[in-house]
Amino acid sequence: MIALLAPFLDPIAFAIVGGGTLAAMILRTPARDLANGVAALRILGRRHFVADGLLDQIVAFGRIARRHGVMALDRSVIADADVAAAVALIVDGGAPEEVADLLRQRRRARSERAVAAAELWAGAADTAPAMGMIGTLIGLVGMFVKMRDPSAIGAAMAVALLATLYGAVLANLVFAPIAARLRRHARDAAVERLRLDAPLIALAAREAPRAVMAEVA
Repeated sequence: MIALLAPFLDPIAFAIVGGGTLAAMILRTPARDLANGVAALRILGRRHFVADGLLDQIVAFGRIARRHGVMALDRSVIADADVAAAVALIVDGGAPEEVADLLRQRRRARSERAVAAAELWAGAADTAPAMGMIGTLIGLVGMFVKMRDPSAIGAAMAVALLATLYGAVLANLVFAPIAARLRRHARDAAVERLRLDAPLIALAAREAPRAVMAEVA
């Protein structure tokens, strides 16, 4: 297998394409978005987000609030950050409109981070072929410079041809699929998270009158 791949391996060509693409990503992307884009790779191996478990937990919160009061929810362990923030607001006596606004803001922030991560890798997919062309030009220049030394032409020609190959492969088989999968994960998660709004708002609406009565008392 290694012998079959050996003709297609050239560290100089890969350094030009890979290094150039990486440099372009760093130069045109804010540090925070760059870090988030790299960190987003962790979700590629995970299952798509499904809200069923959180919906069951919210139903359980409703039962706890009816039996022991809404303050009992303050001791609940909630893994999901959005649900935790909404429950904390409900415990503090937040109105349904405030809970809805909080969930909307958090969903928008989550969506913006997902879009920035996908754009990072989509930009890399656009840049890699251009870096491949640059590597091809560098290889051609090397060929012309060494025309009088036939033994050195082969290495320069390898850089010229393999740089284009690496650019195409990285763009179409690595970076573009990553961007597409990140977009799909974000889209599916956004749809699932919309299912959380109604029960959380309903919980806030049910507890709001009690909070008002407690303040009056």
